[in-house]
Amino acid sequence: MSRPITIELEAGNASIPELGKVLGVTGVNIRDVKRDYDAATAAYRGDVIPAVITVADDRGFTLRLKTPPTSFLIKRELGVAGSARPGSDRVGTLTGEQLRRIASRKLPDLNTTDVEAAMRTVAGTARSMGVAVDWS
Repeated sequence: MSRPITIELEAGNASIPELGKVLGVTGVNIRDVKRDYDAATAAYRGDVIPAVITVADDRGFTLRLKTPPTSFLIKRELGVAGSARPGSDRVGTLTGEQLRRIASRKLPDLNTTDVEAAMRTVAGTARSMGVAVDWS
């Protein structure tokens, strides 16, 4: 019986203590998971890359990478954190080009193949963070 576990770690530099907290009870070799994760995400250093680790009964594992969280991509694009009061305070504005860039990056993990629909999803996340969206 396999057990999928989702983790979010810094790309190319997975933390052994963080992996140990999540994977320790599974009995999987944490150093092997770290080595594979770091190798697979080395090109994205500095990003937060979620991964789904499926641990088999024989303590083997498979690693499937996902795209960075939408909020992380928005923060990186604007260079600011989200608003403490999203309904009242705006911390920045995403342009249509920035929105399209983020939506294109997130497309593989969304339940749509339409970039316009993905842009609307990203815009909703941006609004919940206190970020305005300029569609022009």
